[in-house]
Amino acid sequence: MPSFAFRRRAVVRAGALVLGAGVVVPVAAAAVPPRAVARAARQPDSAAATIDRAARAFQKARTVRAAFEQTLVNPATGNTSQATGELVLQQPNRVSVRFSKPAGDLVVSDGKTLWVYLPSAAPGQVIKLPAKNKGITGVDALGELLTSPRSKYEVAAAGTATVSGRATHAVTLTPKADDAPIERAKVWVDDADGSVRQIELTDANGLVRTLRMTSWALNASVPASTFSFVVPA
Repeated sequence: MPSFAFRRRAVVRAGALVLGAGVVVPVAAAAVPPRAVARAARQPDSAAATIDRAARAFQKARTVRAAFEQTLVNPATGNTSQATGELVLQQPNRVSVRFSKPAGDLVVSDGKTLWVYLPSAAPGQVIKLPAKNKGITGVDALGELLTSPRSKYEVAAAGTATVSGRATHAVTLTPKADDAPIERAKVWVDDADGSVRQIELTDANGLVRTLRMTSWALNASVPASTFSFVVPA
């Protein structure tokens, strides 16, 4: 039987995840006619209006279930790693991130306690932390970025792009606070419905994590057990 060590400090490593799991929660998108998407793409859009639209869409979501693809780049070493998984969010402050690659890794928060279990990187180790630990980057990245964003970040336009077949405007967010857990973020917001299609986070060590949403469901029923952690036997 493995021995599990409990530690109250974050170990930010793991090729699959800079703790953790970067969990970006997409806001679900309704089907939009192609002409509506084209019209939205032609309309002028300020950076402030873009992030405000994304924040409003996020706040309307009671629950979100999302599949994501993550790419992690370490400029210092030149290493790149990929991960995939599913995130479930229930407002306020409940998050479940379960990885399919690497299989078995997970991050769970019930709003009070954050559990981190990464057997792919640290076999036999379980990390228990306060849910709002500032030393952890990206456990609920969308919540961090889209809750009163203009009060916490300087916002600048970052061009347009098509992400997963959807027209988007991108914005760069630079924290106003010196002790923020990220150096900057870039968010791609759907022109038609305000959902977040992709996010890029750069932390204080220069690590860059990009998450692209591949599927999502809005306001689905989520069992309470989704946000519970049971120590593996």
